[in-house]
Amino acid sequence: MKKLIIAATLAVLAAGSALAEDIKVGVSAGEHAKIMEKVKEVAKTKGLNIDIIEFSDYVVPNQALNDGDIQANSFQHQPYLDNQIADRKFDLVSIGKTITTPMGVYSKKVKSLDELKEGSTVAIPNDPTNGGRALLVLAAKGLIKFKEDAGIKVTPADIIENTKKIEFAEIDAAQLPRSLDDVDAAVINTNYAMEAGLNPKKDAIAIEGEQSPYANVIVVRTADKDAPWAKTLVEAYHDESIRKFINDEYKGALIASW
Repeated sequence: MKKLIIAATLAVLAAGSALAEDIKVGVSAGEHAKIMEKVKEVAKTKGLNIDIIEFSDYVVPNQALNDGDIQANSFQHQPYLDNQIADRKFDLVSIGKTITTPMGVYSKKVKSLDELKEGSTVAIPNDPTNGGRALLVLAAKGLIKFKEDAGIKVTPADIIENTKKIEFAEIDAAQLPRSLDDVDAAVINTNYAMEAGLNPKKDAIAIEGEQSPYANVIVVRTADKDAPWAKTLVEAYHDESIRKFINDEYKGALIASW
């Protein structure tokens, strides 16, 4: 009997290790990394071991994924991914939504957009997708105006009304919090804002509306979109414990989008 029990135990352990799979998931520092740590715990119970790789910018994670250095990433919204695929011919696809991180306007010099003076300088991200998103936030708040059919890929050149003659400084997204000493205001992605100790709910002088199309996504190579581990990764992220963590930890500053 003892031999049978030992044999059965070894069989279970062998089956478990056969099912276990290891993947590398790229994230940006801040809330994406913090949430993925929780996802990692859930995924492990499902036989998926996640090695979290942090990146400091928005360019390298997609290149690393396309090159096969990582198996998935979780840091970007769909419009940014679409732009990267079009511009750089990446063979990538999104497989599930994660969070929406409302973009905010921050300033050390004014307490509202109305206080911005003529000729003020506002910093925005220098990549086309997030730069356009930042401009749309300002347009929604009435600071500038575009043509009605301008779409989401707008640039400062598309502005048709700028009564305060705002000047725009296009800066690497990760450096925007540091720019606050040098500009009158900056439109900053939530992950970089929170990494710098800024709270979108408390510190932003204006914030993106809830109907934003910029939900973040989990991305894999197209060849892996139907892989069992990819399905498990999405299931782990969409676990109710992750939604509860997001709600409790960020109190509305981030929104679970699945």
